[in-house]
Amino acid sequence: LVRQGEALKRTEQMVDKMDQDLKTSQRHINSIKSVWGGLVNYFKAKPPETKPEQNGTPEYYANSRLKEAMMSSKEQESKYQESHPNLRKLDNSGLLTLFYTEYLVSSVQRDSYPKNQHLRAYHQKIDNNLDEMSSGLSRLKNLALGLQTEIDEQDDMLDRLTKKVETLDVNIKSTDKKVRQL
Repeated sequence: LVRQGEALKRTEQMVDKMDQDLKTSQRHINSIKSVWGGLVNYFKAKPPETKPEQNGTPEYYANSRLKEAMMSSKEQESKYQESHPNLRKLDNSGLLTLFYTEYLVSSVQRDSYPKNQHLRAYHQKIDNNLDEMSSGLSRLKNLALGLQTEIDEQDDMLDRLTKKVETLDVNIKSTDKKVRQL
């Protein structure tokens, strides 16, 4: 989305430059068309020229919400890779059967953790996994919200760009018609 935003920004700048060039062309056509048009152009203020950007176009900046989500995600990336179940070798042999037998024996006890040491460790491991899942879902939520904000901003940019291109198209056709009449 950031690269797409950069492309939209460059496109909008190119359309603005084309519009400015078209206005300059209109002035030249008026000068060629008649003496009166040349005289009007002489006294009429020239359209302000935009300065060319250094090193091409300015850098596009994604919205702050997406930046924060991306930074947070990158900070936690190594942590997730180290603890991801598919990226590490787990030794779960016999834990499931142990869990069921111990749980049935101690199901009468309703404390936060069972008193059985193995079952307590397994419950703590489940809680830790749930905490990791919760933080992962939180990270995904923040990324999704950042992406949605960026998409909304780019949608507005596309609407603006569409209007500019439509106006530019009409002006180009008008200028082309005037040039053909000359």
